[in-house]
Amino acid sequence: MNISNLLARNATKYAQQEAVICQGRRMSYSQLDAQVNALAYALQSHTIEKGDRIVLFLPNTVEFIISYFASQRIGAIVVPVNAKFTQSEVNHVITDAGAKAMIVHELLFEHAKEVQCSLKITTGSAKGDFYSFEQLIQSASILPVYCKLTEDDLSTILYTSGTTGKPKGVLFTNRNILTVAQMMAVEMEFKPESRVLLMMPLTHSAPLHLFLITAVLVGATNVLTPNFTPDLLLEMVETERVTHFFGAPVAYLLTAQHPQLAEKDLSSMKWWVYGGAPLSQAEVKYVQQAFKTNHLTAVYGLTEAGPSGSLLFAHEHEKKAGSIGKRAPLNTEIRIVNEQGEDVAVGEVGEIILYGEGNMVGYYNNDEATKAAFLGEGVRSGDLARVDEDGYMWIVDRKKDVIISGGVNIYPKEIEEAILQYASIFEVAVIGVPHPEWGETVKAVYAAKEQIDVGVLRQFLSENLANFKIPRLYEQVDALPRNLSGKILKQVLKEG
Repeated sequence: MNISNLLARNATKYAQQEAVICQGRRMSYSQLDAQVNALAYALQSHTIEKGDRIVLFLPNTVEFIISYFASQRIGAIVVPVNAKFTQSEVNHVITDAGAKAMIVHELLFEHAKEVQCSLKITTGSAKGDFYSFEQLIQSASILPVYCKLTEDDLSTILYTSGTTGKPKGVLFTNRNILTVAQMMAVEMEFKPESRVLLMMPLTHSAPLHLFLITAVLVGATNVLTPNFTPDLLLEMVETERVTHFFGAPVAYLLTAQHPQLAEKDLSSMKWWVYGGAPLSQAEVKYVQQAFKTNHLTAVYGLTEAGPSGSLLFAHEHEKKAGSIGKRAPLNTEIRIVNEQGEDVAVGEVGEIILYGEGNMVGYYNNDEATKAAFLGEGVRSGDLARVDEDGYMWIVDRKKDVIISGGVNIYPKEIEEAILQYASIFEVAVIGVPHPEWGETVKAVYAAKEQIDVGVLRQFLSENLANFKIPRLYEQVDALPRNLSGKILKQVLKEG
């Protein structure tokens, strides 16, 4: 089995079933498969073949779905790129992945028009040396393209920033992704009649692997929106009778404040899933009361693990909200170990290690980082946690300095390097500080030779960093606190 054949099979098995709904467009499984087949043929006609990397610079649209499965159908490796990335960030991914082709949405064209690769495609009209997505499909052969990939063939590279400051490509096989999709189908009751709302970016592992691929695995309907707003969430659930939704905690907290929430019919929902950060017990009660639901389920996991990790089900929230659960899901094993790799005792803090066939192959073209990421066959999370007397796991800190804001991982090193490029700033520390809705927000503490205009600094950063990475808070100091070895004491800054 391979990912492309999931769709091809359902094009026959569930031919008239709605596969994708997005911005007024509705496509059945047979119609979607025909579009995928046409694009796959067009890609082959332009000498794209097995193993070539294809960058998808697209928001959650029908074109993303078509491009994703068409790339898989010819055995190419899909490289989804966050739609909020700047031109310099896109160029880094293109270069690092050695991409041979790129498909970009017309609204993102300005950030991609100067990329260097063999085949460039844009939605809408052809521009310069970019082919038109629609014209390629319309002119392609209707002959079927057969996918011969095995489960062990490479499938996808997802770029996630690392503590080195540069995004790293997480490499997956078909088996890795099918493993976590099957896990979700079992754990969260995906069925052909399910209707899955995809508002979080499909460039992230949870929306892509756990929800889109799982929906296609079982023949369910995918409802897509290019972005998230509380209005849109409520509208889609009510009008499309959605059964499954995944969002960062901030999506729930913001929607809970919606003035018309109580008037909306959300009775179709069976699985309100959140992840990326925990909700406190008070926040859980707030969301439950606002949404009039007891169907909240938490997922914890790592992109490098598929993602997979642990689950906190709806019935466990009353007493254990804020925990990441007490067990790993199907096909996954979770351990919390000390520095010697031994399981910790109750109440003792250790690092979370994840095992399973969903674990990545490694970081693309980065053997050193790959070696550091594994403990035996397990992936190191970098998260420190303890187990309580009931067996529930609680994250207490992170080994890495990752900031989680709105469910999105933000890595300080990358931001710090960007800030140090600015004029007179000579040292900087980027930290996460508590935020009532986003979990954390990004703060930059820096020392400079002269007084810095924050507005000018933000504008400078916007040219090299996606908006969600740009600090919201700034503090200029005479010098940063350091220990005897010269390392900046970020904990002191957080406490201050």
